[in-house]
Amino acid sequence: MLGSERGVVEEWLSEFKTLPETRIPSYAGSLHLKKTLVPALYRVIQDPNNELLEPVCHQLFELYRSTEDRLRRFTLQFLPELVWVYLRVTASRDRQSNGCIEALLLGMYNLEIVDKDGNSRLLSFTIPSLSKPSVYHEPSSLGPMALTEGALCQHDLIRVVYSGVHPQRETFTAQNRFEVLCFLMLCYNSAVVYMPLSSYQSACRMTSRLCVCGFPRQQQKSWREPCNRVLLDPEFMVQMLTAVYHAIYNGEWELGREALEDILYRSQLELYSQPLLVGDAMRNSLPASAPDEPRARQVLQVEVTPTVRRISISAITTASIRRHRWKREGKACFQQQGAGSRAIGAAQPFKGQLPLLGFQGEGREESPHPDADLHFLTALLLLLPRVLLTLAFWLPRPPPTPGCCSGGEGELDPGPFCMGLLSSHRLVSG
Repeated sequence: MLGSERGVVEEWLSEFKTLPETRIPSYAGSLHLKKTLVPALYRVIQDPNNELLEPVCHQLFELYRSTEDRLRRFTLQFLPELVWVYLRVTASRDRQSNGCIEALLLGMYNLEIVDKDGNSRLLSFTIPSLSKPSVYHEPSSLGPMALTEGALCQHDLIRVVYSGVHPQRETFTAQNRFEVLCFLMLCYNSAVVYMPLSSYQSACRMTSRLCVCGFPRQQQKSWREPCNRVLLDPEFMVQMLTAVYHAIYNGEWELGREALEDILYRSQLELYSQPLLVGDAMRNSLPASAPDEPRARQVLQVEVTPTVRRISISAITTASIRRHRWKREGKACFQQQGAGSRAIGAAQPFKGQLPLLGFQGEGREESPHPDADLHFLTALLLLLPRVLLTLAFWLPRPPPTPGCCSGGEGELDPGPFCMGLLSSHRLVSG
């Protein structure tokens, strides 16, 4: 560690101790202006034998227990590096040089599981519904959905998942280690949008090193410091994937892609289904090449939800199904009856009122039973040629004229009108 970096850390340690309560908000707003402080703190955390590590961990805990959110986020940005150093030292079984980092992680965990009054905190998570628009999707872009009974039941259902009461921990054990670390990574991911770029880089480095240290893939990395294999939990790996996914789209394309591949490598070796499923989904959704913007920064492209409520043109409703069925069946029936109607000249456009069918000529209203009306109209048009044919035979006919008889005496020709009716009846009924 350089002398200048050591001086920056010592100045930071002494400054906060003499700071009055009234100046804490202004102090929290000026921390990000100290460009050399964060790299110097990373150097201290990465060296477990540094004599400044214990006062730095104590100072970070004091900032985290403050009521100022910006001070809490300042400590939270070092969480990936703290987790990496803790798990690396734990795998080497050197517990003596790991005490201050372990105390800091346990202190942060115990502060997060209770509210400001000291009561156990119950976390709730609302599962989003695809039928409701959000900043990530529009229901209209998903295409029409089938109107099944299950889809209708789930339409307005809001699902809320509760995370149970977390017990306080006084020390790390093999049983509760990843329970604590998973919860801390969950807290980190909930505030990941406030983290600086250096924290994204630390999260990607932590992910890659934890997944490949002690495996043959480590020989392909630029860092080859000796490190034992670290045991990982699948839920903890999913939390790491969440942080990596945000880093990929917020300035760390290369490091994020490398960390994603390392997680998939370790998941395949361990046969962990959860990180494999999430990691494959992430990899398949990424573009083929890095974006052209500076530092490979790419923002997720979303459609802004309008403030005015709109109805999708492709929305499936009861009225649209009825209109579609009416149009389809009516078109088929009228095409079938077109030849017979033209033959007898009886098909005329409806301009009057048909009370039995439930609609009027121009501005007609939809019948409550469109299928029954359609069947009645079809039957009426099919019976019309038979009625006209019967009337033509029973009505009195004029005496025969020369040329009308084709056979012997008393054998009359039915005439062209009757033959036309017979041919139209065959066309309609056939």
